[in-house]
Amino acid sequence: MADVASRAGVSRALVSIVFRDAPGAGEGTRARVKAAAAELGYRPDHRARLLGRARTGLVGVSFGVRLAFHADLVEALYAAAEGTGYDLTLSGVTPARREPEALEALVAYRCEALICLGPTLPAARLAALAAAVPTIAVAARIRGVDAVRTDDVDGARQAVTHLLDLGHRRIAHVDGGRAPGAADRRRSYRTTMRRAGLAGEELVLPGGLTEDDGARAAHRLLELPQPPTGVVAFNDRCAVGLLHALRTAGRAVPRHVSVVGFDDDRLAALPHVDLTTVRQDPVELATRAMARVVHRLTGEPAAGEPADDVVRPRLVVRGTTGRPPTGRPPASRPPATRPRR
Repeated sequence: MADVASRAGVSRALVSIVFRDAPGAGEGTRARVKAAAAELGYRPDHRARLLGRARTGLVGVSFGVRLAFHADLVEALYAAAEGTGYDLTLSGVTPARREPEALEALVAYRCEALICLGPTLPAARLAALAAAVPTIAVAARIRGVDAVRTDDVDGARQAVTHLLDLGHRRIAHVDGGRAPGAADRRRSYRTTMRRAGLAGEELVLPGGLTEDDGARAAHRLLELPQPPTGVVAFNDRCAVGLLHALRTAGRAVPRHVSVVGFDDDRLAALPHVDLTTVRQDPVELATRAMARVVHRLTGEPAAGEPADDVVRPRLVVRGTTGRPPTGRPPASRPPATRPRR
């Protein structure tokens, strides 16, 4: 800053005024200071500027780097933050960088509030964090923490009901394990099947969040004497892995098997995927989450239990679902190799 002041022929305090966009400098002086800064390659250190402030105006966001739906949520959060006076700071969760590390980094940056996308921390740990920093869980229901989430029970019901309405009776569910929302979707699948009088046809297979998880589930399905004619996958990436493995094994989709995903991320709408799926609304989720943050930071603390804001999902029908086959399915080819990520 002293170098910029010397180059522009002004005081260091005036340089500070210019870069804080504060009153006290004319347009000519501002232009001269910014030109000097550009010549020297100077940029203000945002973190240093925050040290002297009681508030930072930062909202931290933790997200799964490998999850396509989280990318959609981050994009929507940036739009939702416009005009609120708050900036977003991102902290990614990867296989080598766990969620506690991502959240600790955001706290270290003095974020005023946290938005956790699909958090997997134990409820007690997340509630303890929320007691220190206003925390919003998105796409997950966490006891003791403000939540903005999709109605996973209704979404799974819509997916299974769609297949039932097409005439399917042997319907499987590829599970999401311990992922946020997985328990609700699994329970809803079972409830919908039982209400349709198909308790004996229930089949829940181990799955997960990735294409590899879906491919492994497909191999298990193909080993069954009577494979299901309809499959509801935990998410779109898992469904894409199913599609790849089924088609490689000689099973046409939807002629032999119908597949439904969950999320409606950008992958699902690609012409060569054309996946029937349950759409979560990232814009609505992000808008409500950001509104909750602003309320916590500027309004009176909410009385009673933390909010549980639920958004209804919507079934999007594309080309991977149809009526069940009338004849026996073709013999399977050798197991497919894992799809590339």
